[in-house]
Amino acid sequence: MDNLAVIPARGGSKRIPRKNIKPFLGKPIIAYSIEAALKSDLFDEVMVSTDDKEIAEIAKKYGAKVPFLRSEDNANDFAVLADVIEEVIIKYKSKGMVFENVCCILPTAPFVTSEKIKEAYKKLAHNDFDSVFPVLEFSYPIQRSLKAEHDKISMVWPEHLNTRSQDLEPRYHDAGQFYWIKSKAFLEEKKILTYNTGAINISILHAQDIDTETDWKLAEIKYKMMINDQKDYF
Repeated sequence: MDNLAVIPARGGSKRIPRKNIKPFLGKPIIAYSIEAALKSDLFDEVMVSTDDKEIAEIAKKYGAKVPFLRSEDNANDFAVLADVIEEVIIKYKSKGMVFENVCCILPTAPFVTSEKIKEAYKKLAHNDFDSVFPVLEFSYPIQRSLKAEHDKISMVWPEHLNTRSQDLEPRYHDAGQFYWIKSKAFLEEKKILTYNTGAINISILHAQDIDTETDWKLAEIKYKMMINDQKDYF
């Protein structure tokens, strides 16, 4: 065995109820992640880690496997992504299945494509990184960001008050879509971002955090734009 795709999708979601299986332009949002993983042809197994039987049934309907349910400890509000990934790796190992690489694909990431997954995998394999994931450049220089204290606004880095935007080094943030990791390095470090992590850059039009209903609507608008762009290209 070489590559495992893990899609973490617990049942609880407070801001958007049943978020991981809510319909997104005609099908459950988790389906997009499952289909992108399967289409990439990179994985020996595509599985969904969940504590929820309804999510498990929907996941299997779209082609993923659910060989076991997530533990209670990793299904609460305090569990972090690294805990979930570690649990999955260890449970597979107990079944005699060891994977060199794991790709954790978030369940609310409809912009993920098989092409992006393959691009990041190629970078992981050819550059000997511990992990690789997509990032976005901040649309406004964070060196000129502001903070609010006692009803007053001031610069976080006042030394850049008069620095031209084009002279400031670009800064990036996690796109929140997927994470390729090498299992051995991950089990040693117990974290995704290490001193030896690489990235692929993606467009702001091909990503959207989905934490509120407004985020959801924006994501649907962006997704339609992305599909239209692809049609125009071909």
